[in-house]
Amino acid sequence: MPRAWLGLGANLGEPAAQVERALQQIAALPGTRLIARSSLYRSDPVGPPGQPDYCNAVCEIDTALAPEALLDAVLAIEADHGRVRDGTRWTARRLDIDLLHIDGVALDSARLSLPHPHLPQRNWVLVPLAEIAPALVIPGHGPVSQLAAAIGQAGLSRGWPTTDGGSPP
Repeated sequence: MPRAWLGLGANLGEPAAQVERALQQIAALPGTRLIARSSLYRSDPVGPPGQPDYCNAVCEIDTALAPEALLDAVLAIEADHGRVRDGTRWTARRLDIDLLHIDGVALDSARLSLPHPHLPQRNWVLVPLAEIAPALVIPGHGPVSQLAAAIGQAGLSRGWPTTDGGSPP
């Protein structure tokens, strides 16, 4: 089965709970097995001012789903969390799931580009990805560990505050 990496983020509702639930839903997809998942990370929002911080994570899966079928499955998970895709970019959302990379797949269609074209510019994806797959090589860009080191961690911190002010285990 092909190996795939997905990025998750949320900044409305209960972001950490939504990301955790989405990880469970991804693991339950037909023909799919969760291999690894990163810690939760807090990141500064990108886009219009006044948005809450994001909770981000990445996961690594083995899946029998073809790329477009995997995309459809994660879009259904987003919709289950109340995500409405209206074409607006960089706004607050209950859940966002991006297909980052699928081993052996280079794709550039109207619906899906792999590897994700903005992956090298996103520390909220690269740092968690380096946590679980530092040796992964993104075609045309290099090893994740080097990309993460080069981009740095500005506006990013590991862990997600709980309601009592602490961090989850």
